[in-house]
Amino acid sequence: MARKTATMDPGPGAPAGAVPGLERLPAGPALFVGRRAELAALRAAAARPASGRCPVLVLAGRPGSGRTTLAARFARTVAADYPDGVLFVRLSAPDGGRVPPARAARLLLEQLDPQSAVPLPGAGEDGRDEPGCVALREALAGLRVLLVLDDVRDAGQVWPLLADEPGCLVLATTAGPLTGIEDIDPVILGGLDRQASGELLADLVGGTRISCDPVGGADLAEACAARPAALRLMAGWLRGSPKTAVTDAALELNRVVGEETAATGASAEPVAAAVVKEKKKEKEQGGAPRKKKEGERAAKSPRTPPAGPAGAAGSVGPVGAAGAVGAARGPLGKPVPGKASEVRAGEPAPGAAAPVTESAGDPAAWVKPGPEPAEPVPVPDNDPLLGAFTLVYRGLPAAQARMLRTLTLAPAQTADPRTASALVGCPVPDAAATLAALAERELVGEEAPAADGTPRYRVPGRLYPRLVRLREQEDRPAETELARARLLERLVRLTESARALLDPAAGPGPDPLPAPLRLRSAAHAREWLLGERELLLGAVADAIGQGDLDGSAGRLVTALLRALPLTGAAAPTDLYRLHELVLTVAERNGRPRRASAALLNLGDLQASAGRWEPAAAHYRAALEHARTADDEPLCARALESAANCHRALGDAVRAADWYGRALGLRQALGDHAAEARLLSRVAEAHTAQRRFDEADREYRAALAVLRRLGDERGREAVGAALADLRERVDAGW
Repeated sequence: MARKTATMDPGPGAPAGAVPGLERLPAGPALFVGRRAELAALRAAAARPASGRCPVLVLAGRPGSGRTTLAARFARTVAADYPDGVLFVRLSAPDGGRVPPARAARLLLEQLDPQSAVPLPGAGEDGRDEPGCVALREALAGLRVLLVLDDVRDAGQVWPLLADEPGCLVLATTAGPLTGIEDIDPVILGGLDRQASGELLADLVGGTRISCDPVGGADLAEACAARPAALRLMAGWLRGSPKTAVTDAALELNRVVGEETAATGASAEPVAAAVVKEKKKEKEQGGAPRKKKEGERAAKSPRTPPAGPAGAAGSVGPVGAAGAVGAARGPLGKPVPGKASEVRAGEPAPGAAAPVTESAGDPAAWVKPGPEPAEPVPVPDNDPLLGAFTLVYRGLPAAQARMLRTLTLAPAQTADPRTASALVGCPVPDAAATLAALAERELVGEEAPAADGTPRYRVPGRLYPRLVRLREQEDRPAETELARARLLERLVRLTESARALLDPAAGPGPDPLPAPLRLRSAAHAREWLLGERELLLGAVADAIGQGDLDGSAGRLVTALLRALPLTGAAAPTDLYRLHELVLTVAERNGRPRRASAALLNLGDLQASAGRWEPAAAHYRAALEHARTADDEPLCARALESAANCHRALGDAVRAADWYGRALGLRQALGDHAAEARLLSRVAEAHTAQRRFDEADREYRAALAVLRRLGDERGREAVGAALADLRERVDAGW
């Protein structure tokens, strides 16, 4: 079959490529087939007028259904309608970790304007009042931006990010039900239709193997439940087995899935049969009450049901996650049985209540209290996707299999040849060749390349749990720990070499790295640091979270704290995260002095942002740690910083008290410069309380100290303040 059959005309709205941010979208596979009905449904939903907030499109489908690829495809076709840019963020990690809306908002703000000041985190990372979410909504005001939120776990991640005006568009992909947001009718992804499945297999397998055996191709598509990810894996397996008939491939996949079913005791009932049985029960029990129970169950437990090897292509039903998202939704997100093609713009889903339109401008009118954060939707062991993966994995060379397992240790499960070579302990060219081979087999996804053109790859979330299980079964714990340690040390050396290039006067850098690893110039070092910043921070967080490599993690934190400010674009939020990690390690290892220093740095960042109450809380905590360490200079620093916060908050009484306590410590330490400064601060606090005699006395004491130090500039400043005070008092102030 000609390759041109497996492409799709993007339509008349295809952008010219000038819209900023398109390069952030996942590249996805080069070959795209089918999905015309789903794309049409998304276009119709996007054209529907919205009031009170930006429209939200939801693209729902089971793992391996191709929802991210389709979302990127749709975004490219409509990007021209959003000239202010396309933003993209993943709200789940491959390991199932939930990205809080606060972090997502900061990532989106940086994409919208890299030079903007991103606010520091608030007390919590969820909710519309979180500072980052507020700043994002304010930044989106008056703009036409397309936000692609990939792999959303629950509505609590989405609604804090929604702009309060209809100029933007949000496209969210999810594997489970997305309850809690008004007026969303998800477009549901099942399997590909028969023609699209045949086109995909024909183009990926090559030759005439599919066209000469259309029955075998149909059998293989049915065995894969016609889901794109499983079809791509099986096509790769067939390319590596040129003598295997297509019909035999379907039989082999069914056999492997049957083995998984027998091993786990899961039901091998095909999805289509499950749907028929469920509908029969509905009729017997009266229908409507059954639907209500299903909606409640889906909201509470969005779990994917086992899928048999012969699951019908495109089957959706009211059971499990496939059923929960495999139906159109009314305004409250309750599932209503139906197909994606039945969802039309401007029409409520069958059986759904009419959308609520009252007070559309009030977020309370379109945001409902959602359930607790949802668990990730798992892929059952007897799913044909994992059966196809098992067949491909068994045929991998040992080096590729080991690389694939070890990539689960990479930060955010994303790696380039530099980090992959450290994980497996091989030369960079070998790692690059292995990664490319895994991508060709559809076992890792290609990400947007780094700024210097270095390719990057990501472990798909649908395969991550199985790969972790294989790693635990086949790799010794000592090997895993060594791989993690090699990665951290590689990142430390790269960060230190970047710092040396950016600031040669600060001293020599580490020993030169091998040529394929080397950063060539200061510009290259800056690009690398900024491009890999999130992955570097993620590597530190992962290491500290596990708690067994605190030494290497601490060295990487130190290297980042030295290097990131040299880029000229070190966001306070990044430094804040690093100091939080330092605090975690210090408290875990019982090092109160280092914990106090970390808390002081956190307080300074809060104070520089004008957030005086959180800053004061950090300073008070730093004081407690400093007292535990019996470190008087740290105590004095914490006391003075807390006093500055009370002064900024207008509490002159507390400011005078804390300044006085800091003054006593500085005098005992013999720090005369600090003594003079604190005497002036105490005088200012007394002045604010209209205690003019005490203020005059403290100013004169400060002048005496400065006279002994020979600080003429300081004497002039304090003398001017004292003269101003006396003049005002004489004037009857």
